[in-house]
Amino acid sequence: MIDPALEAAKADARMTMRAERALVDPRGAALKLIEHFPMELARLSPAVGYWPVGGEIDDRPLLAALAKAGCVVGLPRMQSRHGPARFLVWRGTEALSADAFGVPSPPQTAEAVQPKLILTPLLAFDRAGRRLGQGGGHYDRIISLHRAHGAVAVGLAYAEQEMGQVPAGAHDALLDWVITPSEAVRCG
Repeated sequence: MIDPALEAAKADARMTMRAERALVDPRGAALKLIEHFPMELARLSPAVGYWPVGGEIDDRPLLAALAKAGCVVGLPRMQSRHGPARFLVWRGTEALSADAFGVPSPPQTAEAVQPKLILTPLLAFDRAGRRLGQGGGHYDRIISLHRAHGAVAVGLAYAEQEMGQVPAGAHDALLDWVITPSEAVRCG
C-alpha cells in the first residue's frame, strides 16, 4: 500500500538533493572514491557498478581499479523498464549499447554474473544506510534479491548528498556502506 505522506517526503527530498548534487564540483571525486574504498570490499568479486547518468558520481575509475586488482566487474542491463536488471561482465573495452532506459550497457550476449559487491548510485543517503534513488525501486529490488545470495550493497555519493534522515519505507533496501570522496561509512 502506498503511503502518500512518505511519497511526498521522498519527492521533496529528490528535488532538494538533485539541486544539491548539481552544485557539486565533480572534478577529482571519482578518483577519491578509490582512496577511501575499504580493502575488505575490494576483495569481493564479482563487483557490479553502473553507468553514471544525470550527475551521479562516476564509478568507472573504481571499477577499473577493481578489475586491475583481479576482480570480475559488471554493469547492469535492463531488459525492460519494469523487469529486473541482469548484471553482465564488462571489461571496459566492449562496445556498449542502450538498454531499456537508454543507458549504455554490455551486449546481451555478455556473460551474466551473480554479484558479491553492488556499487549503487543514489540521490541521498544517511548513516543508517537508507538511500534515496530515482524513484523506480530498481535498486531496492536488486539489493534485496542479491543480498539473499550474500551480496554487499555500497552506495557511492558526494558527501553533499548526505541527509540527517532519508525518508524510507519498509520496502526500501538498506545499504551496508556508503563511500564518498572524503570517507567510507559503514552503515547501521
